[in-house]
Amino acid sequence: MSGSVASRIVDLVLLALAPVAIYAGMIAADRHFGHARAPAYVVRLVLPVAGAALGLPPVQGPLDASRPLVVIDAGHGGHDPGAGPADMPEKAVTLALARALRDQLLAEGGIRVALTRDEDRYLLLPERADIARRLKADLFISIHADSADNAEASGATLYTLSDRGSSDTAAQLAAKENRADTVNGIALGGQSDAVSAILVDLSQRESAARSVEFARLVLREAGGALRFREPALQSAAFVVLKSADLPSVLFEAGFISNEADARELTSDAGRAAFADSTARAVRAFFARREPQP
Repeated sequence: MSGSVASRIVDLVLLALAPVAIYAGMIAADRHFGHARAPAYVVRLVLPVAGAALGLPPVQGPLDASRPLVVIDAGHGGHDPGAGPADMPEKAVTLALARALRDQLLAEGGIRVALTRDEDRYLLLPERADIARRLKADLFISIHADSADNAEASGATLYTLSDRGSSDTAAQLAAKENRADTVNGIALGGQSDAVSAILVDLSQRESAARSVEFARLVLREAGGALRFREPALQSAAFVVLKSADLPSVLFEAGFISNEADARELTSDAGRAAFADSTARAVRAFFARREPQP
């Protein structure tokens, strides 16, 4: 083999191996230097553990755990603004009303209070009532602001869980508890599916009656301070109201789509009227359940 031919063969081999050598060098450099600085475009997020329970909010008020506990839920939040224009979203209106009611209850003393959210964050509907249930609340109030295409629609509305909603969820709640929890102090363990469903249904009926009782107290106490729709008390299968052993109401405080209502909902005087009248209803509700001397 002549020298020129051999030289050409060597050149061809080196040419073929050059990409391999470059690639190997890149890998080695990355292993050696890559740990020192991550690419600027890489974003690392710590995700919550699947199935983990949501952290519970702080309970404010008396340290005496025997005092009644009210959980106040400000509707919507986070990426869910609710109804209303961008400069006055429902999530901001409901949070301001929830804080006003909390402050009123705490100022008068004797009642413990917790908010499902005290900031602009998103909560799933089942998480809201679950917070109240895990805190062993005595009353759950979910605050919202209504909206309608008809700008003339106005007034507040109180909602409790409908009978249909109660019946439809009784069996599901019993299955969820898996006969290993309690409802109103009654252990479901060891009961059949049918018996568990009956116990949950009876508990829901009792809670529904107490929910209506509280709603009527709100109407009584707020009659001169707030304007209500007709009928002012209605029932619907809201997810946040589907708790087996917890009196719950959804309070649509007014129509954010109505100019007069929106003005009341966002004014200091309007929030004070809402908080004062609702707080009086809360106290009347618990006073009826205190043991008489």
